[in-house]
Amino acid sequence: MDSYLLATLATACVYALLALGLNVIWGMAGMINLGLAGFFALGAYGTALITTAGGMPIAVGIAAAVLVAAAAGGLLSRLTLTLRGDYLAIVTLGFAELVRLIAANEIWLTRGSDGISGIPGPWRGVLSPLAFNALFAVIALAAVGLVFWMLERLRHAPYGRALRAIRADELAAAVAGKQVRRLKVEAFALGAGILGLAGALYAHFNSYVAPDIFRPLLTIYIFLALTAGGAGNNRGALLGAVLVIALLEGSRFLEGVIPLMAGAQVAALREIVIGVALIVVMRMRPEGLVPERPPVPEGSR
Repeated sequence: MDSYLLATLATACVYALLALGLNVIWGMAGMINLGLAGFFALGAYGTALITTAGGMPIAVGIAAAVLVAAAAGGLLSRLTLTLRGDYLAIVTLGFAELVRLIAANEIWLTRGSDGISGIPGPWRGVLSPLAFNALFAVIALAAVGLVFWMLERLRHAPYGRALRAIRADELAAAVAGKQVRRLKVEAFALGAGILGLAGALYAHFNSYVAPDIFRPLLTIYIFLALTAGGAGNNRGALLGAVLVIALLEGSRFLEGVIPLMAGAQVAALREIVIGVALIVVMRMRPEGLVPERPPVPEGSR
């Protein structure tokens, strides 16, 4: 049971990083990104290929995964700067599906639907499963803490206020002298890099990646987490991720509680539980459980 709880904690940290990455792009800069699964996959496959086929250390693989995802995010944002709202959502969703289809069909590179196995983890095989899960949970918590600290500093800085100004009104921000195009590209690249970091940690923790892992449902989960927690607030992103994982993992035990329900029925019920929970939260707290409160500039206090 302890090993399961530690594994759940590590997974919650991965979801927290995904929510934080989405919060930069959508919550702070106001750009709709339905391609989370694509950047998550780039990070996972990037470190998997570098550390297995390339034989590089884990740290190098993670760093490369972050850079690859950030570069892809920056390039995609530059190509879609003139798109807004639904059009941007469609393009980013198409990007995620493109990444997944390439992973499924380019067997020479990604081994197709068989996936890549044997991805190294820190001291995997030396430590017991319980000790490995404990170590990785600590590493994942440290990564979340570092990213959270960095984004909180950014949120309180003039840079963060500029992103919120762009979210509120691009034209007004441009008239005020903000470099809207550059800021949007940088925010998208930063958020995508964090998504790539989440993918890299996922790959090294599970030792296996395959195309089916990166379906659009993952994007929906993270949007649910950020919406329920409070878009624009990093603390809300963390809370929402924890709640989604709690619902996903807690509902696994419904099969033993509710009689006459098979595994497939329980899986469907899990989705219903998450949907109902989101509806309840949005009805009671439309701004999320932790609403965004823009920081007050030091000089105005």
